[in-house]
Amino acid sequence: MFYHIKDLQYNAKPDHPDPVYAKKLQEVLGGQFGEITVAMQYLFQGWNCRGNEKYRDMLLDIGTEELAHVEMLATMIAQLLDNAPVEKQEKAAEDPLLGAVMGGMNPQHVIVSGLGAQPNDSAGYPWNARYTIASGNLLADFRANLNAESQGRLQVTRLYESTTDHGVKDMLSFLIARDTMHQNQWMAAIEELEQQQTAVVPATFPKEKEKQEVAYSFMNFSEGTQSQSGRWAAGKSMDNMGAFEYDSDPQPMGQIPALNPAPAYVHNTPLMGFTKENQPPVV
Repeated sequence: MFYHIKDLQYNAKPDHPDPVYAKKLQEVLGGQFGEITVAMQYLFQGWNCRGNEKYRDMLLDIGTEELAHVEMLATMIAQLLDNAPVEKQEKAAEDPLLGAVMGGMNPQHVIVSGLGAQPNDSAGYPWNARYTIASGNLLADFRANLNAESQGRLQVTRLYESTTDHGVKDMLSFLIARDTMHQNQWMAAIEELEQQQTAVVPATFPKEKEKQEVAYSFMNFSEGTQSQSGRWAAGKSMDNMGAFEYDSDPQPMGQIPALNPAPAYVHNTPLMGFTKENQPPVV
């Protein structure tokens, strides 16, 4: 069961309207790594979680919090759009300087959403459920969550640096702090799961079914050998089940592809040396 409390989790009060910044803020609302994405990602991971009740509960806790962040951003965007559109757009047509400033505004904030936020990114691209990951494998999912929080925090800090509005900065400082916690949260959960199983996903696939000869070999497939000095090229593997080795000159291990001619009904380019009479028959 969900229920809504009218109070925001934290203040979302800009000092001044700024329709251009409202467009920028759409990225962390409806972009690939925005709050809608992480809210849906965590909630579906929780709803799909089979057993492991503490992980299910944790996922539903954080997913619900992210819905609160969606509300904060939507509220902030709506207020940044206050007093922005009609009269200023009319003046913009007369004043080239003001027109250049207003040129960064998202016209859909007026035409489509009536001075409200949209589930879109800063370029107007609609939020897409394919941004979300909920595989049923908690270790794989938690690593995806850590990436989402890392990218999201990076974007919010960039937005923080691009405004002088104290009210906006105050809200963003709260979101940045929560992203700090969430990155730490996922790192803690990942570490816990890695201690219970191997670090490689999935942990349940039999090792004997892998081609073990290449399971821990770093292959040098580009010019230069600087990568040889990395942790991944020597020493014990991260799953503690092998040792890294550096292959400076990887050799091909497969066949030279030689595909059979396509049937005539496919109408591919005829093979050299074939005539109309000896082309492969239509099946």
